[in-house]
Amino acid sequence: MEAFKTNEIVPDVISTVPAKVLSVRFKSGKQVNLGEEIQPKYVTESPEVQYDSDPNSFYTLVFTDPDAPSRKNPIRREWHHWLVVNIPGSKVSEGEVLSEYIGSAPPQGSELHRYTFILYKQPQKLSFDEPRHSNTDPARGNFSTEKFAQKYNLGSPVAGNFYFAQWDESVPILRKKLGFD
Repeated sequence: MEAFKTNEIVPDVISTVPAKVLSVRFKSGKQVNLGEEIQPKYVTESPEVQYDSDPNSFYTLVFTDPDAPSRKNPIRREWHHWLVVNIPGSKVSEGEVLSEYIGSAPPQGSELHRYTFILYKQPQKLSFDEPRHSNTDPARGNFSTEKFAQKYNLGSPVAGNFYFAQWDESVPILRKKLGFD
């Protein structure tokens, strides 16, 4: 878990290292392994996320890119790619989706981006007043995982994981869908 500090996810996204590693596997077969590189073409669909949970509790899952549009110039930090709240136990598919999943789409030449998954255990089922985003909505920049967690009293992250990605040939298709190019 020291990788969260080494790669500056602490403090760029969260202030404390998550307690456990979050298991994240994409339908392409790619597994997220604390900072390994995965090409965007392998993360186009939402992943399977697994974690130890209390079946009587609710969880929040955040998937975010703190390096938008680049790590050297993160003026849209954080750009959130997926936000699911009120997840009953470990049943992510039964949670309330505030932002539909969007795969990695780093701009060409922006070098490696850190794509970060953070899981929180909620104090109870919550009402969220955040805007809802479809998977074609580009208005996701300048999100703050830390401020979101504070606003809803989520406490420290219970699990997390991250991977690196940079531009590949699949990115222009997604960026066009989002109206970026």
